[in-house]
Amino acid sequence: MAAYLEATWPAAWDAPSRRDRRGGVYRPYVPDRVTGGSLVVSPDVAQEAARAEHVVRRLTAHSAGHSVDGLARFLLRSEAIASSRIEGLQTSPQQVALAELAARHEIGVSKGFTATAALVANNVTALRQAVTELVAVEAVTTADIVALQRVLLPGEKHNGLREVQNWVGGGNWHPLDAEFVPPPPEHVRPLMDDLVSYINTAEHAPLVQAALTHAQFETIHPFTDGNGRVGRALVHTVLTRRGLTPHAILPISLVLLTRSDAYIEGLTAYRYAGDPRSAEARQGVNAWLRVFLAATATAVEQAERFADELDEMHDEWSERHRRFRESQGLRAVPRADSAVARLLNLLPSAPLVTARTVQSLLSVTHPAARQALEELAGAGILHPKQVERNTTGYLARDIFDLLTLTERRLASTRWDTRESSPGRIVPARPQR
Repeated sequence: MAAYLEATWPAAWDAPSRRDRRGGVYRPYVPDRVTGGSLVVSPDVAQEAARAEHVVRRLTAHSAGHSVDGLARFLLRSEAIASSRIEGLQTSPQQVALAELAARHEIGVSKGFTATAALVANNVTALRQAVTELVAVEAVTTADIVALQRVLLPGEKHNGLREVQNWVGGGNWHPLDAEFVPPPPEHVRPLMDDLVSYINTAEHAPLVQAALTHAQFETIHPFTDGNGRVGRALVHTVLTRRGLTPHAILPISLVLLTRSDAYIEGLTAYRYAGDPRSAEARQGVNAWLRVFLAATATAVEQAERFADELDEMHDEWSERHRRFRESQGLRAVPRADSAVARLLNLLPSAPLVTARTVQSLLSVTHPAARQALEELAGAGILHPKQVERNTTGYLARDIFDLLTLTERRLASTRWDTRESSPGRIVPARPQR
């Protein structure tokens, strides 16, 4: 059964202040296991989950950005950036794209982005891995989740399951003033093995399973760093493995970022003590599920808006491209399997590319990649930018602008900064 333990923290005489040096009693929390159907979902929440699942399935049928894959690629990037912002990592989408370009080791990009941008770029990669590699495996393992953290924080000295006590809030020297103290390290491995067993089952509806997976992971807090971002990536692992979102990423982090108070309150409510079938436990678990399901429904509404915007953007690009080709004496519409047509559809996932990256992404020759880039630049869809000596990058500014405007819009609790002021720091409007 879930319980708060009592433990003693020794005084640290080398700490910088009297407050930091003190020792005393603290109460780490050990959650109940999630396998075996011990968590009870109330009938009204089950109905709410069914309604939310219906609107999610409606989203995956949207034409979105010329293809559902176009929407998925755009949403994966925006979701990864938002998940990083929840952890206080502030950077621009363009800097993230530069960091991703450098991480491919194809060119020597060494400037133009910050260390924070590199961390967020790692989160894009980790989220992509969460909805590809972890979906493809027959069964998710604890080692698979550790691998996600390693992608997220490749330079972390203490990658892997923690062997020390950690805590949330309070000071750096002891957990006595912490807002929450996760289970002691000896409980982490068995709790994580139980969690992956739950991920590999279908005990609950997909959205309920994703919500419980995230809450349980955050409660275990198995790493010394990166827990929030890995935990939110696992939401998408569950939904994709269950077939609910095979082609699109729900921007749940974008919603939770704005409604962070409700997010924290929901996770706190999930941490009941005692019998998981008790009234207190049922109320706590269902309180969290309501927060998650409400965020999901809002995320679908916003994703459908993104889909419409991507459709409009693709139509505008196609018209620009048609006019340019006609001005050059070419046939108005290129072949669907041509490098330039395929590159146009890839821009939501790769809004900053070089000839070498296009060559790799499309499996075409370097001259074909260069020609496609120059053609889209001539049409005003891509914009050249010197990223390193002898290396030209090509930016899809419209994608960066849409990411920025999306961030601004979702910073408002009414999803429109014209109706209510942003509740947090937001990027400036794009300037041309």
